[in-house]
Amino acid sequence: MKIVLASRNRHKIGELEALLSKYLEDVSVLSLDDVGIYGDIEENGTTFEENAFIKARAAAKSGYISIGDDSGLSVRALGGAPGIYSARFAGEHGNDAANNAKLLSELEGKSDRYGEFVCAIACVMPSGEEFCVRGTAAGEILHTPDGNGGFGYDPLFYSLEAKKSFAALTAEEKNAVSHRGKAIELFAKKLKELISESEK
Repeated sequence: MKIVLASRNRHKIGELEALLSKYLEDVSVLSLDDVGIYGDIEENGTTFEENAFIKARAAAKSGYISIGDDSGLSVRALGGAPGIYSARFAGEHGNDAANNAKLLSELEGKSDRYGEFVCAIACVMPSGEEFCVRGTAAGEILHTPDGNGGFGYDPLFYSLEAKKSFAALTAEEKNAVSHRGKAIELFAKKLKELISESEK
């Protein structure tokens, strides 16, 4: 089974393939480059789900089962920010140190430090059928970074389920409790259902 992920990030493609293979047999994940889709996809949605669908629909031009994902951190005391702007919270895309510094300064003096990591995965089937799933991980924003692993906001995100920061978990431990791991499990189950229905 071939699935196109609306991404060019090899690490992300490999991670998705490894996680999906736990639920689906003979699955291989292709990048946009693998199917000849070039150029940037403009993510102009206002929610994680909208952005995930924009990516999935762009990848669907390949004719394969296509998926797009969007994820980020939503902090209650900040009205859900940084949200869909998580990767560019401080202005520059992917500057983890600046994003983390901005998050800490925005939370200064606030007692409510509850936050959730959110991952939306949208899928477009070759038949045109579409669905979207959402995985969340509940946590609290730490006052200082903890742990040497992960990326993004992981050093500041204390997982209420794992009782450690995301950056202090192994990749396997993180996948078991992360928003992404949960969303991929929901996605795989839904896809399996659709495939078995179409085979009936």
